[in-house]
Amino acid sequence: MKLPRLDSVSGPTLVIVAGRAVGFVAVFAIPMVLARIFSTAEFGTYKQLFLLFSTLFGIAQLGMAESLYYFLPARPRDAGPHVANAIATLSLAGAGCVALLWALRGPISGWFGNPQLSEDLVLLGLLLATMLIATMFEIVMISRHQHVKAAVTYAVSDLLRTLLFIVPAIGFRSLRGVLVGAVIFGFVRLAVMLVYLRREFGHDLRVDVDVWRRQLAYALPFALAVGIEVIQLNFHQYVVAARFDAATFAIYAVGCLQIPLVDLVMTSTTSVMMVQMAKSATTGDRSGALSLWHETVYKLAALMFPLTVFLIVAAKPVIIALFTTKYLASVPIFAVFTLTVLPAAFAVDAVLRAYAQTRFLLVMNIVRFALVVLLIVPLLWGFGLIGAVLVTLLSTVVFKALGVIRITRLIGAGVADALPWGRLTAVTLRSLAAGVPAAWIVHSLALRPILVVPIAAAAYGAVYAALSYGSLRAERPAGELPATLAVVVTEDL
Repeated sequence: MKLPRLDSVSGPTLVIVAGRAVGFVAVFAIPMVLARIFSTAEFGTYKQLFLLFSTLFGIAQLGMAESLYYFLPARPRDAGPHVANAIATLSLAGAGCVALLWALRGPISGWFGNPQLSEDLVLLGLLLATMLIATMFEIVMISRHQHVKAAVTYAVSDLLRTLLFIVPAIGFRSLRGVLVGAVIFGFVRLAVMLVYLRREFGHDLRVDVDVWRRQLAYALPFALAVGIEVIQLNFHQYVVAARFDAATFAIYAVGCLQIPLVDLVMTSTTSVMMVQMAKSATTGDRSGALSLWHETVYKLAALMFPLTVFLIVAAKPVIIALFTTKYLASVPIFAVFTLTVLPAAFAVDAVLRAYAQTRFLLVMNIVRFALVVLLIVPLLWGFGLIGAVLVTLLSTVVFKALGVIRITRLIGAGVADALPWGRLTAVTLRSLAAGVPAAWIVHSLALRPILVVPIAAAAYGAVYAALSYGSLRAERPAGELPATLAVVVTEDL
């Protein structure tokens, strides 16, 4: 089956990725700086606070911001009311989070066994409230095909966030200073978003109760599904935090390092895909939807498969370079946790949301969470801290597999057409082959980790690019061969 050209998904995606990549290095520097400034126990407290933040942030959105990906392209005349409804809902949710964190500050500190948490939960709540409302900022832009504007907003926002996290940390060398800077960032981002929305929608930015009912009917099942997914994804960290002290939790949290590049590319790609696939779902264009999904899966796999292999090969120097030898015990945890990047390439959640399969997502996330709850204690007992990661990996694989089966039925594809099997196999083989010279460099060069990582990465990238070039040369007629290797790598990635 011939896939659509790159401009269907890759063009807008590359614009958004370019914008977010501007702040990529800066944002990634936040935990690196804090890990060096704070003690292991203080850094563990920071990670506990932002574990609470990420959990509540995922749950309290109530599906309203994400619902705009569905409603703004499908019902452009009601765009203003849909956005206003989302603002009202998220404002109420944010206020509820502040009140909840204040009321439960004692039990929360007791659960984590860390009295310091209770002193900072109100500031965390204020940050959470502002970020909840502002989460729709770039979503509105992308849904209205303002990709360049979204890219610029992502870039400026990431840079400002980094500045307001790191400068207070260096200046005051306290967690409270970091949180104050974070709250300032949240209010600035919210204010700018409100100005943009007022200029974009004018007097149409008003709450509409009838529209709100339809929006909630779509969003709430999805919100329940996402809420369960968020709890399930973070549950292993709560179990570890409750069973071990803050310093040990810091070791585990560093091992569960989220690579910002994965989220950057994943979010940007699926955001564009959802807007286009929602149109295919509305018109009943199954062939177009299947081609779009194949294209998206392949593009994501072309990045995530080689990235996963390289990070496993270079796990030790990566952790030491980023967090110093204080976190050497995090290396095996990181190597296993990196495997969770692979299933993300299949973009199952985004496709199901585009087809309004929110109830199916809810059921699947309940099953997924039940699997985690049943297995985490036995695996933690049998494999130590690595066992807590294994249960997350296992449940994710099961969820993605069942999601693929559901999607193939929605778009009328058989097993042979469910995924771009041949291209995925080729990407896997190239990724593994490129890991051989990188592994030799990691284990042979007697240099500092901060030097070994870029050298190994350059070798890995060069071999992977060469193999990709050779593969495409074999697949294409001579007249269609790209003129330069740079074009090939861009097209493959």
